[in-house]
Amino acid sequence: MNRPEQRDPDSTDSYTVAWICALEEEYFCACRMLDEEFTGPEISEDNDDNTYVYGRIAKHHVVIGCLPAGRYGTNSAARVARDMVRTFPHVRFALMVGIGGGAPTTRNDIRLGDVVVSQPKDGFGGVIQYDLGKLKDGRFQKTGQLNAPPEKLLGVIPEIRRLYSDKKKPDRLAEHLQRLDDMEDYQQPAVDRLYAADYPHVDGDNCDECDSHSAVDRPERRSHRTLHVHYGNIASGNSVLKDAIVRDTYAKDPELNILCFEMEAAGLMNNVPCLIIRGICDYCDSHKNDVWHKYAALAAATYARELLLVLRPQRVDAMPPWAERVAQELQQG
Repeated sequence: MNRPEQRDPDSTDSYTVAWICALEEEYFCACRMLDEEFTGPEISEDNDDNTYVYGRIAKHHVVIGCLPAGRYGTNSAARVARDMVRTFPHVRFALMVGIGGGAPTTRNDIRLGDVVVSQPKDGFGGVIQYDLGKLKDGRFQKTGQLNAPPEKLLGVIPEIRRLYSDKKKPDRLAEHLQRLDDMEDYQQPAVDRLYAADYPHVDGDNCDECDSHSAVDRPERRSHRTLHVHYGNIASGNSVLKDAIVRDTYAKDPELNILCFEMEAAGLMNNVPCLIIRGICDYCDSHKNDVWHKYAALAAATYARELLLVLRPQRVDAMPPWAERVAQELQQG
């Protein structure tokens, strides 16, 4: 299929990439990543309750959708995706882009503001629905399997990693971060403190009263890149995780090797072809607060923009429209 020189931004058929967000700050960052914003098509409110922003990144026509205010979790994400499939039948895949809780270990040096990308590993498809699993003798028992991201999206990751690791290449993720330079509340916070798993939070909205001596001693990072990106398994469920002991149980399991926790991906992976991109905003413990939310949302959005800049339009056009995939899933179900 040859891509036409011009696509009508007022036609739902022109959009091939869906970008899905759960929170207002994620939505804001996504819209700032567009090269151009369109008025977009009029859609039937009877069949679709979502709010959309339309635009272009490089040669990709992108529709950005956000979950309704106050509606989070796997079920809400699945409903948003189903509406998008009906309204935009020619979309090839979705990017679920936003914040998540990090699961640092001695093996995975994950810190606030890092980015985690779902990638198949150790027999899992990149996202594990931990609501479907259970702990037995301290080990996770797999009871459900979620689909992996589309092969053509996974196929572009090696090129992104090459550009990222080559010191002779420009730091394009840092360049994308600058698209919100005018927004003071989206800049990187100064303090990143990981507390010992058995040290509970002291009352308050922040950790001013927490004992800094109970923080884990981590060496200063030395890197030629502004952002740090990790690839592997993401745990998804309908509840917010605020327990460092449970976090470590999953993260240190040699089979799971969980990198982060979030609340929407499991609602998408078996409904639409999807890649999950998460910026780390907390450590899934009792010390959770909102200080890093906006910067983490920005970090995730910058990676999503970079992916679309590296991803060739011809590769997207070669993918089947997601409406065909969803119809097949329904027939098989």
